Amino acid sequence: MLSEPDQPPEFDAEATMAYFREMAAGRLPFVSKEGGGEPRSVFACGFLGCDMQPFNPLLSTLPHLLRVRRSAAGSDDLLSHLIDLTLLEARRPRVGGETIRLRLSELVFVEVMRRYLETLPAHATGWLSGLRDASIGNVLIMLHEQPAYPWTLNELASRAGMSRAALAARFTHLIGHAPMQYLTLWRMEMAARLLADGKTKVAAVGREIGYESEAAFSRAFKKLVGVSPATWRDSAVGTD
Repeated sequence: MLSEPDQPPEFDAEATMAYFREMAAGRLPFVSKEGGGEPRSVFACGFLGCDMQPFNPLLSTLPHLLRVRRSAAGSDDLLSHLIDLTLLEARRPRVGGETIRLRLSELVFVEVMRRYLETLPAHATGWLSGLRDASIGNVLIMLHEQPAYPWTLNELASRAGMSRAALAARFTHLIGHAPMQYLTLWRMEMAARLLADGKTKVAAVGREIGYESEAAFSRAFKKLVGVSPATWRDSAVGTD
């Protein structure tokens, strides 16, 4: 971290990396000070909170640290424009500012993910690589848009223009889960979010993600998450 270009940093590379490890572990205060002389700089930091449990396919495929450089000043670069808008909004507190900053931070995250996706080698595996693949990406879109639909491997393969064996092999290679297993994981992730809202009954949540029987949904949820849907809901509501 530098106050300005060509100035020596107060902390060397090892100390800086230790700082970021502490930050990633959540052990740092919200305000960090470096030096105290001139010139002075302000570092704008932020975060998006996401749950890893019970299933988060995006976060599980990302590196622990991702560095993205801004383009040169004056370039027609979407990320730079988003950052500038975020900083401008942060400097001028107004009604609705928090909502605007939240939406801008989400857009920054999406653009960073797009840039990261563009840097992945052709042979890379993981959820983002699966999304980039024409056939597997279409299958992921179908599963995410209609999780409650009674999907079968036959129908997914037919819609993707692939054989059952080819779809199962490629999907598993890229995503790390078989198609039907992935569908179950995604359904449980949706169920966890609905349960955390605390307003929907367990049976209704099960029906919304494709389970006609509350008992079948409860068994599937507990097998994956480790607790019953009711226990998960009570725990999530109790932490709000």
